Amino acid sequence: MAITYTWTIPTTERTLADGGVTIAHWRCSAVDGDYSASSYGTCGLEYDASASDFIAYNSLTEANVIAWVQAIVGQSDTETALAAKIAADKAPTTGAGVPW
Repeated sequence: MAITYTWTIPTTERTLADGGVTIAHWRCSAVDGDYSASSYGTCGLEYDASASDFIAYNSLTEANVIAWVQAIVGQSDTETALAAKIAADKAPTTGAGVPW
């Protein structure tokens, strides 16, 4: 079964004066059948409110912010790490517990 990745932005932080987003909180979840893994983090964002491609807070979409986050944290690196976690869960090499 192929791993399905879902990127979400639970919240952002912004400058109220110009609507520029300064921090994005992100989550990437990976699911492969009964196995799952996820990663959560924050990204500092820089912006220029006078730039022609500036997107103010009220005009943002989740897709805009996900694209920014993926460019910073590395979409491929993040998804590869989650795939490795799922692979390890499917075929564990260590265990914990007591024998009684």
